[in-house]
Amino acid sequence: MPSGTLSLATITRRGAVAALALLASAAGLGVAPAHAQDLTPVRFSLDWRFEGPSAPFLAALERGYFREEGLDVTIDAGNGSVEAINRVSSGPYDMAFGDFNSLIRYRSSPDSVGVKAVMMVYNKPAFAIVGRASRGITTDIESLRGKRFGAPAADAAFAQWPIFKEVNDIDEAAWEMTFENVGFPVREPMLAQGEVDAVFGFAMSSAINLAARGVPADDIVVLLMGDYGVELYGNAIMAKPQFMEENPEAVEGFLRAFMRGLRAVIEDPDQGAAYVVKYNDVARQEVERDRWVMTVENNILTDETAEKGFGGIDPERFERALEQIDLTFDFQNRPSLDDVFTDAFLPPLDDRRLN
Repeated sequence: MPSGTLSLATITRRGAVAALALLASAAGLGVAPAHAQDLTPVRFSLDWRFEGPSAPFLAALERGYFREEGLDVTIDAGNGSVEAINRVSSGPYDMAFGDFNSLIRYRSSPDSVGVKAVMMVYNKPAFAIVGRASRGITTDIESLRGKRFGAPAADAAFAQWPIFKEVNDIDEAAWEMTFENVGFPVREPMLAQGEVDAVFGFAMSSAINLAARGVPADDIVVLLMGDYGVELYGNAIMAKPQFMEENPEAVEGFLRAFMRGLRAVIEDPDQGAAYVVKYNDVARQEVERDRWVMTVENNILTDETAEKGFGGIDPERFERALEQIDLTFDFQNRPSLDDVFTDAFLPPLDDRRLN
């Protein structure tokens, strides 16, 4: 099975047993199984490869949840959050999973397409500084003084460094900090080999990749930016304006199916990892399980989602986040919350309680 693309068509090839299971599931829910010609096609882009965080999307696909909503969903791997936004704004994709802050910056342009987030997934962003205790890094930001950092120029976490250092009163020169522009493929290897003291990256990517390279767990230190005054949200599901207008039931159905997939793999992370490795032949199940569990604990189940439910955006926090983005970005047109997010397609609040 190729690791880059998968489709609902893969489900239909699994024979009579899977078909009967799907029919039984639909019958149990009181939902009549849709014929292929009745399904609404949805082309969806992830922000990255098929790894642990893609588990809820794959669960919705593998378990037939999308099909039960009348959707023929195709999921493609991505190559970064900015590309995901480009894919859904000007490319052939109807919906995508990408960084909400990049969407805000994109929508500030007067020439931007009216893409909006329709569900917040990472209530706390995955942006992090990941270092090694053996290199002097601790959870105290004072430990960053005099250290050497691997910082990919295109990395979304490094893009938030100006915000992080502003809210934490860090002076790079006075703190004698050194930043080396490194490629994504060599970021964790360089840290594992001691060529840098810490790297910027998504926590569930860099920390788990280090562990997979044999770095002991007690030598891996994660400074999640959301724990150090960074108010930003993280990745969200977003949709093309034309698709939202012409297929509102499809957007609603996609989010309902995603919620079912999300619940399933939170309850059974081993199964979630199994879905990942099925479509990524270089992934290791135990690694992707750890990556997914870390994503749930750090980014999805937060105090805010416990209080207000999963998937929405708090207007007051949004304004604080916008002020932080304004520290590092010159808005052409400062977007409002309504410009970049709509809750019109979200399931009822009681169906979005996860904590």
